[in-house]
Amino acid sequence: MAFTLPPLPYAYDALEPQISAQIMTLHHTKHHQTYINVLNATLASQAAASNKNDIVSQIHLQNNLNFSAGGHINHTLFWENLIPSSSPSAQPSSAPKLSAALTSRWGSVSNFQEKFNAVLLGLKGSGWGWLVQDTESGILEIITSKDQDIVPAGKKPLLGIDMWEHAYYLQYLNDKASYAKGLWKIVNWKKAEERFEGNFEAVFGVLAGLRSSI
Repeated sequence: MAFTLPPLPYAYDALEPQISAQIMTLHHTKHHQTYINVLNATLASQAAASNKNDIVSQIHLQNNLNFSAGGHINHTLFWENLIPSSSPSAQPSSAPKLSAALTSRWGSVSNFQEKFNAVLLGLKGSGWGWLVQDTESGILEIITSKDQDIVPAGKKPLLGIDMWEHAYYLQYLNDKASYAKGLWKIVNWKKAEERFEGNFEAVFGVLAGLRSSI
């Protein structure tokens, strides 16, 4: 099965001024597409190695698979949890259950946002910031992942923020703080609520099988 670039649920300029159309176009059609291209090529090479019973090649290909599959999964989740600021879904009120859980955990939604941004700005190099829910305890947590690592097993991602430079640099240069602050105006709280109430596999949709393979 070859993977394809999923269309965005909004126009490339729909997230302005928080994220420019230029960044969205490059990020989606170039960066995300490259992860998919490498993923498909790696899966083909892995299948060929498997047919030859070439265990060494399969092991060597695993890093490429993890990186490219993670890039595809993480970016897909990222696009889904953004929405134009004019949408009612961009308001925390569209996620009443999650907002209540955030308030219980951090005192208020705004306190959570401050804690989350502090974690984002503390990232060294490239990576992601995540709001996750522990699948056993139900506790909400703020975590990070390096490069294109996916959220670890046992943690259900509710919200993911891309902190690679390609996500903001053309617009914000080295002002990561303004990028992180502005994103709260375009968070899709309704989608985060759906993830909060849904099961683990539902978060990943058609990519659930790919998620389980890395």
